Amino acid sequence: MLFTILAIVVVASCVVASTRRLAFAAEATALDAGVLLTAVSAAPEAWPAIRAEIESEPTAGWERELILALDSKQAALVNEQLGDLDYNAQRWARVPRVCASIASSTGFLLAALVMRNALAADEVDVDSAIANAINAVVVGLCGTAFCVAVHLKARSLVKERLALTDKLVDRLESLP
Repeated sequence: MLFTILAIVVVASCVVASTRRLAFAAEATALDAGVLLTAVSAAPEAWPAIRAEIESEPTAGWERELILALDSKQAALVNEQLGDLDYNAQRWARVPRVCASIASSTGFLLAALVMRNALAADEVDVDSAIANAINAVVVGLCGTAFCVAVHLKARSLVKERLALTDKLVDRLESLP
């Protein structure tokens, strides 16, 4: 039972770290580039009002910097902002994969320790030992599955966000 609890603690830590990665991917920018692209494409004449709203939004620092870079008409400044976005979106990108490995390894290691302790005991309760070993492995594999799912979701979210941001920048550069 102790090893199962230990597996739960390790896997919970992995889940928290992986969830934080997903939050970094989702919060790379304050505003959704897809929504902005749709709004600007549907009504280009509304861009000054949209821009004013972006500039008044306290959490939209990256978006304000992008607008300033676009106003400067310097590709290097725009590319710098896109690089900053890429950095922010890729933050902790490897964490879910590492956590998946840690969760599965922990489950198997603790299962092996359960079996070692059971076999070293004077009286072996085979059913209990096998159940505890299986519990440790299952907890580890559940953590692994969660971390892999988070990794895949974060990766697709970042890919989509960066593609939409590129389209938004192209659209904003084409505005008069």
